Amino acid sequence: MKNLISLISVLLFLNLNAQNLNTPLPLDDSIKKGVLPNGITYYLHSTDVVEDVASYYIIQNVGSILEDDNQQGLAHFLEHMAFNGTKHFPGKGIFDTLGKEGIVFGKDINAYTSFDETVYNIDNIPTTPKLINTGLQILHDWSNYLLLTEEEIDAERGVIKEEWRTRQNGEMRIMQQTIGTAYGNSKYANRLPIGKMEIVENFEYKALRDFYHDWYRTDLQAIAIIGDFDVSEMEAKIKEKFSSIPAVKDAPERYVVKIDDNDKLDYAIAMDKEVSTANIQFSIRHKKTTDKSTASYLKDALVNGLIFNILKERFNKISQEPDAPFVNVSARYANLTRAHKTFSVNVMPKEDKQQEAFKLAMTEINRALKFGFTKSEINRAVIKYKSLYEKQIARLGDRSHRKIINSIKANYLENTPLTDLAKKYEIAKPILNNITQDDLLKQIQELYTPNNRSVIVTGVEGKNNVSETEAVQIIDAIEDDESLQPYQEEAEVKPLMTGVKLKPGKIESTKKNKALGFTTFALSNGIRVHYQFVDKDKNKVSLSGHSYGGTSLLAIDDLPSASVMTNVMPMFGLGEFSATELPKVLAGKTAMVKFFLGDITESIYGSSTTKDVETMLQLLNLRFTKPRFDESAYKVFLQQLDTYLTFKGQDLKSKMKDSLNMTLYGNNNPYKRVFNQDYVDDISFEKIKDIYTTRYADASDFQFFIVGDTEEDALKPLLEQYVASIPTTNSKTENYKDNSAEWLNPNIDKDIYLPMEDLKTSVRIAFKKEMPYSIKNSIVMKALVGILQLRYLESLREEEGGTYGASTRGSLFKEPKSLAFLSVSFDCNPDLVDKLISIVHKEIETIKTGYIKQEDLDKTLASLIKEREESKSSNQYEMSAIKTFIIDGYNRNAPENFENIVKAITIEDIQSITKDLLEDNKSYEVVFKPEM
Repeated sequence: MKNLISLISVLLFLNLNAQNLNTPLPLDDSIKKGVLPNGITYYLHSTDVVEDVASYYIIQNVGSILEDDNQQGLAHFLEHMAFNGTKHFPGKGIFDTLGKEGIVFGKDINAYTSFDETVYNIDNIPTTPKLINTGLQILHDWSNYLLLTEEEIDAERGVIKEEWRTRQNGEMRIMQQTIGTAYGNSKYANRLPIGKMEIVENFEYKALRDFYHDWYRTDLQAIAIIGDFDVSEMEAKIKEKFSSIPAVKDAPERYVVKIDDNDKLDYAIAMDKEVSTANIQFSIRHKKTTDKSTASYLKDALVNGLIFNILKERFNKISQEPDAPFVNVSARYANLTRAHKTFSVNVMPKEDKQQEAFKLAMTEINRALKFGFTKSEINRAVIKYKSLYEKQIARLGDRSHRKIINSIKANYLENTPLTDLAKKYEIAKPILNNITQDDLLKQIQELYTPNNRSVIVTGVEGKNNVSETEAVQIIDAIEDDESLQPYQEEAEVKPLMTGVKLKPGKIESTKKNKALGFTTFALSNGIRVHYQFVDKDKNKVSLSGHSYGGTSLLAIDDLPSASVMTNVMPMFGLGEFSATELPKVLAGKTAMVKFFLGDITESIYGSSTTKDVETMLQLLNLRFTKPRFDESAYKVFLQQLDTYLTFKGQDLKSKMKDSLNMTLYGNNNPYKRVFNQDYVDDISFEKIKDIYTTRYADASDFQFFIVGDTEEDALKPLLEQYVASIPTTNSKTENYKDNSAEWLNPNIDKDIYLPMEDLKTSVRIAFKKEMPYSIKNSIVMKALVGILQLRYLESLREEEGGTYGASTRGSLFKEPKSLAFLSVSFDCNPDLVDKLISIVHKEIETIKTGYIKQEDLDKTLASLIKEREESKSSNQYEMSAIKTFIIDGYNRNAPENFENIVKAITIEDIQSITKDLLEDNKSYEVVFKPEM
């Protein structure tokens, strides 16, 4: 009888679990969703994460997969045309209208086209009645009212050809050779969104208009508006504005392309002269789950997440061993197409170790397949997941517009539920608490199927690349290997501060800053911490440390070692723990502290959640009191440098960077050496250790800043425990030296010829001049850059169709010396390079003469003010304000230090700074051309 009762209890428990897994996932009622009679879906979400602005999106359930053979590239072309004339915004009307409000193309206005969707966005438009109507009108026009004039179509052909040219590189050509295998030789293999240039350059106007009429239609469109507005009022506006858009009658079916199964492993190998490092990708394709609405789907997602989190941990540990045959291995389960996902293992082997690396990676996958995962691994992964949920829930109100739109896109395009995260976590917690080793073992075995497999090899010419036969043999041998042993349990994790004897100090004085409201704590060891409570970003606390000196105080022979220190030190671990042990100690905690050694400064950067501030300060303490130097990890780092040198040996961008460096500074400038084998040979483990110990010897030389969602009463005892306890020497505050390297000649004009697989020309133009620093001059310099960016967008891209876009950068630097710098760079058709360069100089000279369009100046100044106002919605704004006050000595919040200056900038100010920059300056014009 007792056994019968036990059996009934077990059956009831199992039945209860089954019912729980059928529980619908709770929906997020903060997102209003509706469908208009014409088929348009709309989503609305009110949030003040950025105050008084809203972002507008239109999601077209249309991508390049819907193109016919003679339409390849038209889905992407149509995306461009949405910015080149609509019913209410002819020509460049969208740019002109929004530009007056400081809304900038590329930053605030953009779009993308993929295989299965096209999405347009206008971000952070002020929520004035006028601009709300403007945002809605643009979405309305994008839905059904593109003009598609012949003049604008022809003008855009060149822009897209140059976009294609810019994107062409070795990696892209490798992908083009292997895409058939990656996508099961389906239609996807012939529908890269950029399309075929012979079609882009020659299609008839009707072809584009037909594609537009067939696919840009109300039943395939969703609009989403996210921002600081009243949802009911916005919904009423949408119904009034969009309901009249006509649905397309007898429209073609919006089909979903499915990839046929393959029983035999598909294999592809590709090589390119500009790619000199190998890569091996093993994949298994799966059909996507259609029902995503229940706890069963959530459990599958959680189990998958745990599996790949643990695999990442295992592969990271192996990669830290000097005798590991690979630099890195990543395993994941991710989206491939609208109908498919892939379980993939991506292997980056060390040189001449492809077979060994692939074998070891597949061995670890099969170890997990046969024996699963240890309890300690699962427990750590579960703790991480719970911590992630809790962190996301705490910051729900601070989600960016872009994070919210990603959830909306997934709902509209793939029917992924919009779930209430807090309620979802209540369902996830018992699932996570009850996940077993068998759950993970069963799941990974279901993912590792014998069909729908592929192996793609990025080979290297002249090397022993993994062949199809070898790939099959390696996989078969490992799957049949009966000698494989389970993964071994590891020792219990020790506390982070193990081995540290703390001697807590005191806060000796507290001073309130009246101008900005922050508090300065003077600690007993001489350290000063500037603190402010700010909860614009909920549950987020930021740490910053600043000290002058940097590499400018080092001997020339130390510079190579110093340059890699920031990259190599994290590989050493911290305190008692190696780099692979440290994440286990920190499992479930969200805290980090990094450092950066710059030319003239030493910096500390850290962040944490509110509950993990103590951990963040413990990490800070260890950075000063117990840094770790691991010779074994250093050997691994040197091997990674070998791989990097191999990669950059043929990489075109690296060649350009090195060639420009040598053109400007020559071969023997000790401050501007090219990163090559000779450079690596001068790096020393002992020097790295000595430099770090010296540069971070005295924490009292730093100014520390803590800003965020942590109360003063909670922070003060932690400062005494972990910061006031750091031993200091209270040595004299250091300054920096000016070791600025000078160019070989004041004015350099040079053409550099490089071998290229795809012919393109890359232009690099720059001007610099020592110029007195002032707050006003620095802002005027930013305005000049903004005006030039507008001019080059219009002249180089829109009028000439000669480049996908020119990048204009410039600043007035205060340190190590006051210097104005302006640069322009772009890729283009070799046949047009001289004409485009002349336009670059003409535009600058035009500004120098005082001919500046008032509308260009107005747009640029509006953008500066808009950008500043938006930045005030984050904790980081307060951090920057306090650091500016302490380090630079002025209050950036004061109107006279920004708003008043911006509003008073005139055409004469722009002309004056341009004249100063161009007179008696130093400059270079370096043009990279294809070697014929």
